Amino acid sequence: MRSQRLLSLLLILQTRARTTAPELARELEISVRTVYRDVAALSAAGVPVYTEQGHNGGIRLLPGYRTDITGLTAAESRALVALTGRAIPDDLGLGTALSSAVHKLIAAVPASHRADAQRARQRVLVDHTGWYRSAPPTPLLGTVQDAVWGDRRLRVGYRHGDGRAAEYVLDPYGLVVKAGVWYLVAAHRGVARLYRVDRVGAAAALDEPAVRPDDLDLATVWTALRDRFEAQDTVRVRLRVAPDAVDLVVRMTDGRRLGDAVVAAGTDDRPGVEVAFPSAELARITLLGLGSAVEIVEPVELRAEVLDAARDLVAAYGG
Repeated sequence: MRSQRLLSLLLILQTRARTTAPELARELEISVRTVYRDVAALSAAGVPVYTEQGHNGGIRLLPGYRTDITGLTAAESRALVALTGRAIPDDLGLGTALSSAVHKLIAAVPASHRADAQRARQRVLVDHTGWYRSAPPTPLLGTVQDAVWGDRRLRVGYRHGDGRAAEYVLDPYGLVVKAGVWYLVAAHRGVARLYRVDRVGAAAALDEPAVRPDDLDLATVWTALRDRFEAQDTVRVRLRVAPDAVDLVVRMTDGRRLGDAVVAAGTDDRPGVEVAFPSAELARITLLGLGSAVEIVEPVELRAEVLDAARDLVAAYGG
């Protein structure tokens, strides 16, 4: 453990002209006293590290000293550093390891690329959580993660979206986080499926190896399952939208404009927008909230449902 910390300390010093003991203590999550002990250990090992007192003092390496780690191009360095953004969730307990890896990565690139890599970390931030929502609690994520890491079968008690409870023995393939929600990609009786980890009510790794295809590619399996899920029960809706509300509707519903065409004949020239919802219920609730800014053209069944809901609202609030 200490050897890893000393390496991280050395690589941090290598990327900076000067730093202070309190800064290093915060970054490495150790005490200031431990920083000075580690600096002394590096010096005893022959690393030319020294401290300076005063206003511009700090901890430095002798100018020109560096470990010989090279190989990444400038574009590769920027991409790797930028995409290991500090807003990546630490649900798997890998935040400290990620921070250490980024320091090592920056130190590993050639000196001519290092400034670009540092700038990438300051200019790109990856945040996986959607607006106005918090990630659901996943108290059993650690147990699920252990089964995935250890290639062990997993017995889970699972609650489906419709409230139905079931128990499964799964062969874990991997974990995926999307918009702050963790999903387990696993096979049940040989068929790959998606399971939301926040719906796992009980979990236990079994003393049986997980069955995984030899050519398994997690990204490919995830993409196929995600596309299949998004295609289920999708409701496509055509709207006529007030001109000053088109941008809002497109942003809120992730919809697309239908050019300048009018979807259906009407008394005005409101442009058409096509949107898709995962269910008719969500479509009804969302479009009802947009009020008179939108008019549903089709499907006519949804138009009728929204009209009925609007009448119920008038009756409820109109006395």
